Amino acid sequence: MAFSIASPAFKNGLPIPTLYSCKGRNISPALSWSDAPSGTKSLTLIMDDPDAPGGTWVHWVIYNIPTSAGGIQKAAPAQAQLADGSLNGSNSWGNLGYGGPCPPSGTHRYFFKLYALDTVLGLPSGANRQKLLSAMQNHILAQGELMGTFSK
Repeated sequence: MAFSIASPAFKNGLPIPTLYSCKGRNISPALSWSDAPSGTKSLTLIMDDPDAPGGTWVHWVIYNIPTSAGGIQKAAPAQAQLADGSLNGSNSWGNLGYGGPCPPSGTHRYFFKLYALDTVLGLPSGANRQKLLSAMQNHILAQGELMGTFSK
């Protein structure tokens, strides 16, 4: 089996429901995953939009997710540290936690990239995508991806 990520809210390649966007309640969708490789010590999730006019826009960064977690609940809190020890990072708005799809025009693609790491990252909460990617170098055991679209 391949390391994979899914959501009960939408299927890969299909539209993300309005509920999870700036036009709805702007809450995170529930996510689930399976088949993390042996040796996985933590998981990291990065949600971004490569179609944003000014370059890739980061919507959500959450890391040091325990291997015992089989997913993330719907409407995950935007606090620095979650009950399971996961840490929220900073999105492109400069906020902790999830920021839903909100394209200025057209249809954009939103990638939920899940990484299985052989370490727990030594970063404090609030780290941005760039710091996270640097810290993850040479520690990625596997990657799973889920893509949804959204138009305003």
